[in-house]
Amino acid sequence: MISSSLIQNLRQQIMQRLPFSEMAPSEVDFFIESSCEVYYAPTEVILSPADGPPAFLYLIRQGRVSGKRTSPGLTEAAFELEAGELFSVSASLAARPVAATYTAIGDCFCLTLPAAAMQALVGRSKPFRDFINNRVWMLLEQSRQALRNNFASKALLEQSLETRLGDLIRRAPLTTLEQTPLREALTVMYEKRIGSMLVVSDSGALLGILTRYDVLERVTLAGISLDTPISEVMTKGVKTLTVDHTAESAAVVMSRYEIRHVPIVDLRERVVGLISERDLFSLQRQSLGTICSLIRQADDVDGLKDCAANIRRFARNLLGQGVSARQLTFLVSHLNDVLTARLITLLAKSHGLELHLFVWIALGSEGRSEQTIATDQDNALLYQPTGAPEEKNRYLAFAREVNIALDTCGYPLCKGNIMASNPSLCLTIDEWKKRFMHWIEHGHPEDLLNAGIFFDCRGLAGNVDLLKGLRDEVKTTAARTPRFIKLLADAALVNQVPLNWLGGLETKKLGGKSVIDLKLQGTAIVVETARVYALALGIEELNTQDRLAAIGRGLGLAQTETDAWIAAFQFLQTMRLAIQIDGDAIESNPNALDIDGLNAVDRSILKESMARIRSLQQRLELDYAR
Repeated sequence: MISSSLIQNLRQQIMQRLPFSEMAPSEVDFFIESSCEVYYAPTEVILSPADGPPAFLYLIRQGRVSGKRTSPGLTEAAFELEAGELFSVSASLAARPVAATYTAIGDCFCLTLPAAAMQALVGRSKPFRDFINNRVWMLLEQSRQALRNNFASKALLEQSLETRLGDLIRRAPLTTLEQTPLREALTVMYEKRIGSMLVVSDSGALLGILTRYDVLERVTLAGISLDTPISEVMTKGVKTLTVDHTAESAAVVMSRYEIRHVPIVDLRERVVGLISERDLFSLQRQSLGTICSLIRQADDVDGLKDCAANIRRFARNLLGQGVSARQLTFLVSHLNDVLTARLITLLAKSHGLELHLFVWIALGSEGRSEQTIATDQDNALLYQPTGAPEEKNRYLAFAREVNIALDTCGYPLCKGNIMASNPSLCLTIDEWKKRFMHWIEHGHPEDLLNAGIFFDCRGLAGNVDLLKGLRDEVKTTAARTPRFIKLLADAALVNQVPLNWLGGLETKKLGGKSVIDLKLQGTAIVVETARVYALALGIEELNTQDRLAAIGRGLGLAQTETDAWIAAFQFLQTMRLAIQIDGDAIESNPNALDIDGLNAVDRSILKESMARIRSLQQRLELDYAR
C-alpha cells in the first residue's frame, strides 16, 4: 500500500488529469489507497498479451511507457504513453489479455490498481465509469472545453447550436384544421400576436403554414374572401425537422430556403413545436441568417468582401461557443456556398450567361462541406454547349472574374491552378466524362496524386442537376475498376502519421519550433482513405465523417472502432481551426502545430488520434494495397 505521507501529494498530482479531475476527492483517495506503487527499470516489460487478463489497472505516475501492437501482415505499430495516462483499461474491464506489449522507457513508476478495486470504483464513481467506457470522447470533450474557454471572451453566441430542437420547444404551437375559414385563423393570429399559423390534419400531421407574408400576397392583395378555407392560401410542402435535429440544422434550413420558421415534428410526424429564427438567435448580435441576408443583399464584390470577413468572425464565435469541428466546418462551408452563389449570380448576369446552362462545381474540402478558415479555392465549371460562337472563351472569362473576386474576398487563388478559369477545368459534360473515365481506366499513379480532389465534387451554383448523372456514372465505374482503387490506395499511403518507432510524436523544426502538419500528416490521410473506401464500396456520402460512419457499417465493424476514427478526425480538425481562427500560423503554415505549446490533455489525445489514424491506414493497406 502507498504510505499516508504520499497520499496528499499524489492526490494533487493525479487530479490534474482525467478522469480524476472530475471525481470526488473521496473517490480519488479510494484509487490511491487501493493502489501500490511499482518501479520498472528501463526496457523492462510491464505487461504483455502472454500474461493473460491483467491483474491491475496501471497509472503512469512518473516516466513513459511504450506500447507495441503486432497485427498479422503488418509492421509492428507502437504508441507512447506519458505520466498521468492509464493503460490496460479495456482489457482489465473485459478480463481479457491486452493487445499490446507495454515496456518502460527509462525509469518508470506506476500506480497499480487491482482489478477488483477497479470494478468497485467503476460502481461508485460515475466520472471514472464514463472515462473507462468512453475514454477518447471524454478526452475530446475536455479539449473542446479548453478551446471554448480560450475563445469565450470573443464569442458573440450565447446559445448552443448543438441543442436538440426538442429541448428548445417551450410550448405547443398554435394550429388549425385545413377547413378553418381565414377570418377565424387571422383573428387568432391577431389576438395571440403571432406571425404564423400551422395547418394540420385531424391526426396532427402537418399540411401547411400561413404567415403574415402569405396574408399580404395571397389574401389582401389578391382580394380573397375571408370566408375562404385556410387550405386554399396556405404554403404547402413546408420544410420540417424532427425533435432530434439540432439548432444548427434549423439555422441551415432557414438560411438555405430563406424562411423564418421551421415546424418540429415527433417521430410519428405529428407537429409538436415551431422554431423561429428569433428563438435560435434572440441573444446574438450576429446570426447565420443575418450574414446570409447581408450576402444576398450585396450587389458588388466590395460588399461580399465585408460579408466574408463576417463569416470569419462568425467562425471565431462558434469556436468560442464550443461548437464541434464537424458543425463549424459545415456552417463555414455553407456560408462560403451562399457567398459564392451570390457572386456567380451577379457576374453571370454581367457576362450574359444563363444559370441553367452551367454548374459551378465545388471540389475538395468545400465539396465535402468541411472547409476550414485558411482554405484556397478548388473549383471547376461544367457547361451545356449550345454552339454559340466563342462559347468556351465566354465561360473562361466569367470563371476568371469569379476566381479573382473570390481571392479579393479572402479565398486565395489555388497555387496548383485547380480553378474553373483553367481551360482544362472548364469543360462540357462529355469532356468531363472523358476525363474522369481516362483517370479511372488509364490513369497513371502520378496523375491520381493530383486527381483525388475531383472525386469530392458537388454542384454549388447554377444548374446542379447537370452534375448528377456524371457523378453517378463515375462512382459506378470506379467501384468496378480494381486497378484504379489500388492506385488511389497507394496514393493514400504515401504520407504517414508522425509517430516514431516507440509511438512518440515525431516532429520537424519550423520557425524554431517543433511542429507537425495537422493536415498533411493527419486529416488529409483520413480524407484520402475515406475517399478510397467510399468509391470502392459505392458510398454516396461526400463528408468525411459521414463516410467513416458508412464505411464502418459497410465493413461490419464495431461501433467503437468507427467512433474512434471520427473522434480522431474531429480533434485534428478542431486543432486546425483553433490555429487558423486565432492567426497563429507558423512560417505561414496554417496547419503547423507547435507540440511544445500543448497541454497534457491535448498532447495525450493527439497521440491517441494519430494512432487511430494509423490503424485506419493499415486497414486500407490490407484491403486494397497488397
